[in-house]
Amino acid sequence: MSVAVRPERAGDEAAIAALITAAFATAPHRSGTEAAIVAELRRSGRLALSLVATAGAELVGHVAFSPVTISDGSAGWFGLGPLAVAPSWQLQGIGRALVAAGLERLRARQAAGCVVLGDPAYYRRFGFAPDP
Repeated sequence: MSVAVRPERAGDEAAIAALITAAFATAPHRSGTEAAIVAELRRSGRLALSLVATAGAELVGHVAFSPVTISDGSAGWFGLGPLAVAPSWQLQGIGRALVAAGLERLRARQAAGCVVLGDPAYYRRFGFAPDP
């Protein structure tokens, strides 16, 4: 089945929360607050970009982008995360598709840049580099 990426729509919130919770359930780096972070970003109006991956009617992935302040005070930066893919859909390129689509949309908005806290080996393929 093919997977499509689209912006979050009204009514997706519960499915996104369930997906994020399932995706992070066994992750060694989980905090248990990943779904609550997205909900709070949405509630506060700081969820700048929220994309979902769907396979038919099933929501199988999600990525969030929100504005961030970086250390030099530059404006126009975004943070990527969390990125979540349903456990049964992992390792099929869905995370890659979500991140690529999100970065493309940020470029179209002329964002200054994007940062992420995550596995350098994974995110390097999108042009991210470690910066302590």
